[in-house]
Amino acid sequence: VQLQASGGGLVQPGGSLRLSCAASGIAFSICDMAWYRQGPGKQRELVAGITSGKSTNYVDSVKGRFTISRDNAKNTVYLQMNSLKPEDTAVYYCHSKLPQVSWGNGLWGQGTLVTVSS
Repeated sequence: VQLQASGGGLVQPGGSLRLSCAASGIAFSICDMAWYRQGPGKQRELVAGITSGKSTNYVDSVKGRFTISRDNAKNTVYLQMNSLKPEDTAVYYCHSKLPQVSWGNGLWGQGTLVTVSS
């Protein structure tokens, strides 16, 4: 049972990255999925979530710039990040949960570092 995140890296302000999270050992299609992040000196926050029914939610600071999506055939969730800003620098974590529990209570991936800097 694991969530394997990838796609992080160094990008200039205004650039784009796409994060991927491949799930194994879980009933992916019935799980709600999310991306969290934890920046330097900050608490972990929910960036974007997508339910099993593909409803989405975003933290205000990324609305209009980030898009979360899922491919149930590939057991993978994505986070497309555009117009990146230095304040988006963080370790990004993939998270899965069952629909009947609250966000933060479930499985976590290992994290992938995103650095936005010129």
